[in-house]
Amino acid sequence: MVYVHNHTMTKKDLTKNSRRFSTAAVRAGYTPDSLHGSINMPIYASSTFVQDGINQLRGGFEYTRCGNPTIAGLERAIADLEGASYCRAFSSGMAATDAILRILLKPGSHIVMPNDVYGGTHRLIDSVFGAWGIDHTVVDIGDAEAVAAAIQPNTTVIWVETPTNPLLTIADIEAIAAAKGEAKLVVDNTFASPYLQRPLELGADVVLHSTTKYLGGHSDVVGGALVTNAPDLDEEIDFMRGGTGAIPSVFDAYLTTRGIKTLAVRMERHCDNAAAVAKFLASRPEIAEVYYPGLGSHRNHGVAKRQMCGFGGMVSARLADATSANLPHGLSGQEAAEQLCLKTVEFELAESLGGVESLIEVPAGMTHQSVTGTTLEIPRDLVRLSVGIEDIDDLIADLAQALDNLGT
Repeated sequence: MVYVHNHTMTKKDLTKNSRRFSTAAVRAGYTPDSLHGSINMPIYASSTFVQDGINQLRGGFEYTRCGNPTIAGLERAIADLEGASYCRAFSSGMAATDAILRILLKPGSHIVMPNDVYGGTHRLIDSVFGAWGIDHTVVDIGDAEAVAAAIQPNTTVIWVETPTNPLLTIADIEAIAAAKGEAKLVVDNTFASPYLQRPLELGADVVLHSTTKYLGGHSDVVGGALVTNAPDLDEEIDFMRGGTGAIPSVFDAYLTTRGIKTLAVRMERHCDNAAAVAKFLASRPEIAEVYYPGLGSHRNHGVAKRQMCGFGGMVSARLADATSANLPHGLSGQEAAEQLCLKTVEFELAESLGGVESLIEVPAGMTHQSVTGTTLEIPRDLVRLSVGIEDIDDLIADLAQALDNLGT
């Protein structure tokens, strides 16, 4: 089964230059140069650029910390795929997060964010920006009315992940945008990628990506990006990035651009495989609950179906406690979750996500360990699976043998 757009052909299926997505993913950001005709964007491994006179820039670039042709090509590609006017690439997703928060938050500001926000984002807001006098409210981001109720007169940012990490909650971007008032709506689109979701078209002010994940797609690069249609905000983002030096290397920009070329075909396989994995897990007695937006049982399934054109490659599940589920392995939910991660073979135990290979982890003890003991604490019986593009029969067989051997 291949997920297709659940609406007729509209501008949502087109990039800003009217190419359809799969074509733009291959072509966007670069046109073969007239000198040599290289089919791929060259790597401009230069820290500085010769000028034709004082401040007379030959090609618009002076120093790579402030911009580079290879990095600019990546930025054009991401902007095009998001249907945006501007994009700035960063050295990591967290560098991009830090930059936009520094711009939008001031001492005394308030931010609304999901109650299962990525642990690194919460740590930055709570520990670093908290020292600035920034207040925050965590809320069920899947409840648009609750989000609206959490907005205060000093709220300057509404931070949205959709799907969230790791509970895969879906936020209604249009509904939140309608209620945001003067606050800026920032949407972390990492889990969906622009292939599945275009938040700017739904009312977001800024879109954030950890390009480490699906955009790069091969677990070999770290990067981030901020996308917007607002020229003044883009100018501030560019100034902040150059001023703090959070620029990606040209080699990382090249690898990310190369990864984007296969984004469409990879995302179709990720979605197909994840849907099959979610259905399989839901059939197993060892699994207490499955979180996947493509399941009809997901509480935000209708919203996901409306604003996305596929349900993504991430699946989370809670393991059942043997004493309450009458399972023979005799393990608690936490013990079963930890054993499952150690018994899989095709699903490698590792942090991160969005690569071609399948990964599994226990968020409470790994990616979200920093929120232990807070209102954002993740259930310790939860596993998160980044479902790769391998043969689905191998992935299902791997999970089946791991579940069959719990407690042995």
